[in-house]
Amino acid sequence: MQVFITGGSGLIGSAVIAELLGNGHTVLALARSDSSAAALETAGAETIRGDLADPATLRAGAARADGVIHLAFANDFSSPAAVAAAVAEESAALVALGEELIGSDRPFITASGTPWVPGRASTEADPSPTDGPVGGRGVSVNAVLDLAARGVRSAAVRLPRTVHNNGTGGFAGLLTNIARRTGVAGYPGDGAQRWPAVHALDAAVLFRLVLEKAPGGTAWHAVADEGDAVRDMAAVIGRRLGIAVEAVPEETFGPLGPIFATDQPSSSTHTRQTLGWQPIHPSLLEDLENIQP
Repeated sequence: MQVFITGGSGLIGSAVIAELLGNGHTVLALARSDSSAAALETAGAETIRGDLADPATLRAGAARADGVIHLAFANDFSSPAAVAAAVAEESAALVALGEELIGSDRPFITASGTPWVPGRASTEADPSPTDGPVGGRGVSVNAVLDLAARGVRSAAVRLPRTVHNNGTGGFAGLLTNIARRTGVAGYPGDGAQRWPAVHALDAAVLFRLVLEKAPGGTAWHAVADEGDAVRDMAAVIGRRLGIAVEAVPEETFGPLGPIFATDQPSSSTHTRQTLGWQPIHPSLLEDLENIQP
């Protein structure tokens, strides 16, 4: 099928495009700059110029496609205001894409985050969180899933806190960047809190499977590592960078501090059993060994 994709030049998006093209699909990708368009076209995608703040272009891309995968997000966590702006921009983009697909029975796959549930690993049956710094994304994703009642085969692929490849990506990548800047590989609290993780190439396979197979109104977990302790990540980061590993205040991590301090393991048992998804690429702690000093 012809798939319209947003965020196709990012860590996850580039892996998804390769996975789609390698399995007989074609890709129309949203490109917000000349450099992004060049990278996408080199990867084998056709491009349409625009960004998430351009609803007309989003609708035009969706109108030309047999299915849509949404991955783009501003990823600006520098302040609460920046996070709120990114969430609002994405919400409007999802509305535009969804409106174009109503009544078509075409697949509409959006990225989401795994929920956190006190005392246990979250599952696909748990609702998306709608509170906290990025709770607005949960509200938007729920609206996408509700489109199943309006003739859209909508689904959410819930991504863990770290989607990684070659030692970078996600929250673990942020830990590394902060460690480089501060000279300390830090972790909040005692570091025993666990974050789930997945290799980008494994996540890409799940996006394709959900696009091809998933019924409307469903959520799936792209989780390979159910939960790695943050202090274990920091230990690898510190060793690779040759710097101290120690506890630091939550405030070190800005608006994401409370999330960084939360224990949030997640399971993908239902996803694996139902869709036949099986992660095969290196775990997060193995992949962090690729960090360059």
